[in-house]
Amino acid sequence: MSSISNLLQRHGRLDDCDRQWLGLLTADLQLLADLAIADLVLWVRTDDGGFIAVGQMRPSGAPTLFYRDLIGQPVREQWEAHIRRAYDEGRTVRSTEPDWFDEIPAQLTVTPVFSVRRNGDGTRTRSEHPIAIISRHTNLSGHRVLTRQEVTFHEVSDDLFDMIEAGDFPDPDAPEFSRRGAPRAHDGLIRLNPEGVVTFASANALSAMNKLGFGGELEGEALADVASMLVDDDKHHVTVDEALPLVVTGRAPWMTDVDAHGTTVTLRAIPMHRHGRRLGAIVICRDTTDVRHQQQELITKDATIREIHHRVKNNLQTVAALLRIQARRARSEDGREALLQAMRRVSSIAVVHDTLSGGFSQSVEFDEVFMRVMKLATEVASGEGGRFIRPALEGTFGAVPSEYATPLALALTELVTNAVEHGFDAGATEGRVLVRVHRDDDYLDIDVDDNGRGMAEGSIGNGLGTQIVRTLVEGELGGSITWDSTPGEGTRVRIRVPKRWGVIEG
Repeated sequence: MSSISNLLQRHGRLDDCDRQWLGLLTADLQLLADLAIADLVLWVRTDDGGFIAVGQMRPSGAPTLFYRDLIGQPVREQWEAHIRRAYDEGRTVRSTEPDWFDEIPAQLTVTPVFSVRRNGDGTRTRSEHPIAIISRHTNLSGHRVLTRQEVTFHEVSDDLFDMIEAGDFPDPDAPEFSRRGAPRAHDGLIRLNPEGVVTFASANALSAMNKLGFGGELEGEALADVASMLVDDDKHHVTVDEALPLVVTGRAPWMTDVDAHGTTVTLRAIPMHRHGRRLGAIVICRDTTDVRHQQQELITKDATIREIHHRVKNNLQTVAALLRIQARRARSEDGREALLQAMRRVSSIAVVHDTLSGGFSQSVEFDEVFMRVMKLATEVASGEGGRFIRPALEGTFGAVPSEYATPLALALTELVTNAVEHGFDAGATEGRVLVRVHRDDDYLDIDVDDNGRGMAEGSIGNGLGTQIVRTLVEGELGGSITWDSTPGEGTRVRIRVPKRWGVIEG
């Protein structure tokens, strides 16, 4: 999706609403290709009046014509006349002669894509001109008598492409759902008439319904009655979603799961209509028992990992509190300082684990971690000495993989704390510590600048904190670090972390 969005922004002349419409359409491009049993290419108009391919999908159940991707390429001369005609006339155009591609005959069908916008009064208005074109390339080699399922697929695809031309598909009011584990056409297809009666059920659809406990023939039955029978037959062990009646009657573009007899079947309904007249619907179904079990196992594991992070955070906070108590009782200033530094480092790690315990993501929004760690570090470093120097952040870290969040947080804690504690004269109440962040496709660059007294020549790299930072940056992050200090003018520390090492998520 990101590559399609980039191509639309780079070459297309569409606004955000039209790009969003094409995003919804692209999400179902595989379904359309499988039902049409054809290669599909999505074209948009360019600024110079040409057309460029921004999407492509190959059929799952048939050989493809295009073994190389067409995305990003301008329209071929042999298709341009049909595509331009469909765009100018705003209607579907079919080739009357075979369209030869690499010595393979094909049927070319070109459909304009119209978007629909909702008006303030609740009505909808179709776009004046097509926002894109879909070309269907049906392989005619080895032509044979089509099976009943293939005939049904073609009929359904023709209805859907008519809806695309009318601006009725995709449905912008359909709820968002993950396509992961969603049923495809060949997983099982049920066709309903306007009354909700099954007029066709593929073999895989029958198999899925049999696993739920229905042993008869689906055709001629109202799918809603079949669903009700399954619920009544296994009412103590069946899980029913409130969207189920809408799905089995085909009246809403919803997706739901049915659990019965130890089997989970996912159902997705797509209502069909033409010029405001309801044609019925298709219900795509898939046995997702194994998928749902795997998802449940992942959720359980994720919850366990979150609980572990939470307990580690609590334990680290306990350690930090013990170190603080011990520091208050230390008799020597050096011992007290060492304990406070250890407390600060442990608390920084605790902040990272606290952030990881709050979600399932494998990455950490590091800006939040940075601000929490810096607040904690500067309170310890400056509060007791009468200084109230606070660091400022310029730029954004973005998402950082969780395994790299801890070394990065520790390194920045050391640098900022050292700047506040040792970079300014005793009693200083004003000063600046600025953390600049810049990230691109290759590197994460961080500069830590202060306007303090600077570091004496020969003293850089001798302290324990400096050695810790160097080990973290060069060893665990695979990056580089340099110090640049002028006495009386402050210190600048530069960190560069390469993205190629997998530290930064783009």
